Amino acid sequence: MGIIVVKETSGRAKAALRFCLFMVGVLLSFGLSFISPLDAAAQNSDVTQSNSKHNFEVAKQLEIFNAIYRNLDLMYVDTLNAEELVGTGINAMLRSLDPYTEYYPASKKSDLKSMLTGKYAGIGALIRYHQRLKHVVIDEPYAGMPAAEAGLRKGDIILSIDDSTMLDKTTAYVSEHLRGDAGTSFMLKIKRPSTGKEMKFKITRRNIHLPEIPYYGLRDGGIGYIKLSTFVGEPSKSMRRAFIDLKQRGATSLILDLRGNGGGSLSECIDIINMWVPKGLLLVETKGKLNRANSSYTTRLEPIDTVMPIVVLVNDETASASEITSGSLQDLDRGVIVGTRTYGKGLVQVPNIELPYNGNLKLTTSRYYIPSGRCIQALNYKHSGGGYTERVPDSLTSVFHTQHGRVVRDGGGITPDIEVKPDTLPNIAIYIDRVDSTEVMFDFVTEYIAKHPTIAPATEFHLTDAEFEDFKQRVIASGFTYDQISEKRFDDLVKAAKFEGYYDDARAEFDALKAKLKHNVAQDLDRHSKVLRELIEQDIIMAYYYQEGVIMASLPTDTQYLEAERLLKNPDEYRRLLQPIEQ
Repeated sequence: MGIIVVKETSGRAKAALRFCLFMVGVLLSFGLSFISPLDAAAQNSDVTQSNSKHNFEVAKQLEIFNAIYRNLDLMYVDTLNAEELVGTGINAMLRSLDPYTEYYPASKKSDLKSMLTGKYAGIGALIRYHQRLKHVVIDEPYAGMPAAEAGLRKGDIILSIDDSTMLDKTTAYVSEHLRGDAGTSFMLKIKRPSTGKEMKFKITRRNIHLPEIPYYGLRDGGIGYIKLSTFVGEPSKSMRRAFIDLKQRGATSLILDLRGNGGGSLSECIDIINMWVPKGLLLVETKGKLNRANSSYTTRLEPIDTVMPIVVLVNDETASASEITSGSLQDLDRGVIVGTRTYGKGLVQVPNIELPYNGNLKLTTSRYYIPSGRCIQALNYKHSGGGYTERVPDSLTSVFHTQHGRVVRDGGGITPDIEVKPDTLPNIAIYIDRVDSTEVMFDFVTEYIAKHPTIAPATEFHLTDAEFEDFKQRVIASGFTYDQISEKRFDDLVKAAKFEGYYDDARAEFDALKAKLKHNVAQDLDRHSKVLRELIEQDIIMAYYYQEGVIMASLPTDTQYLEAERLLKNPDEYRRLLQPIEQ
């Protein structure tokens, strides 16, 4: 999930940490002994006993680590790779903490930069490995990016990059070769399946910054809709422009869609909330071990609109800055939250602590607390036993209150005011879309695109019955199979019945049930045709109208969106939800 980005302001702290890590590195590299535990205890005799014991343990463990590495380097049967071995030790140490404290060596520094800025230099396209073709293929070119501008299409097979063959290379390998410094060019050789032709493209890499708002628009009933996909970069500027535009076009209420938004910048989050709440309002406090980790964040701008009804859509992938946004609007009774409980990330990271030799440490320094005073971190981290984690049980959460006196709780994400579970995909759809080794659906969509230069507008496009029947027959002919959950459960039940001695008496019933659960792909394709049609249609729409088109096409059947729309069309119910329940 995304991180909460805060700036480290203490140069002295950076220098101290850098010096300590440098000294440990020197000792490990040259095999020198660390300060002895007894010396450490003596030097700390003027501090409390607990601090003295802690310092003793630090010195002791580092000396042990140093001694182990010295002996390995001296006597181990093979020559050691110091970077790999010590790097493994560092990563194992960090894994015993929270999931967001991470070490980035110099070779991975670009990954950290991409995560923090939302930008990377490349061609701007999703790629995937095609199992049957043994090649990585283009899956989704992004609108206005080098891949789309060069004329690359979904399904194009990547044969080589410059003079390097990409036969049977992983997506990670191909991605690494497609990325590079902005402004650099390379030759990309592809094969277009629809024609069988091999083609070469000279592509110049650019900084790729995916849109923070892939779609916004005015819906029926004066309802504005904004899909915000990230808080990385400067999304507050895009949000202000989109919201003002919707108001000018007649929007009288708003649906803010934060589903799948993993977070990003805390300051951007504050400025976005500020659009709907007054200036000078305390939104977030961060509290950590050191005083400099303790901060308060208040709104600093005049709001745009403090009365317009707002519904925020969330799900279990709504995290970090997205949870601050939804949680703050809930705590201030400024909006109604609809969807499912959010991820539960209440930890704050300093992302750019510099280390020796151009490394970086992303370090969790504090927890954040939203206006009601609650922290919504969902996990307890037990450091013993290698980083075991457990979700905070509801019975151990604490009660807090919103501005109007509504009850809210900490310890597990933001609980929506109205819970609406999303439509779930049937098992066969998941396998066809994501697991099928024959790639029938991918190939069907690729061929469809090749035969149709244009399609109907995104909100009007649908497959014909004949086209879906063609797809169905291709699936059957491919020999496609998938694991049915019911069959697995049946097998488990049979094993349990045999173990407990009930199976022989109930054999006839078991045989009858097994016959009803018999795998029949053709019947399953018909039974779930509506969902499968929608998946195929969305894949096709993406190729012509990109993310914007897919969102526009999906909203009319989106269960959670429809509930938000219904609520905003019932102002009395909306207002009641923001009032405390009378006891």
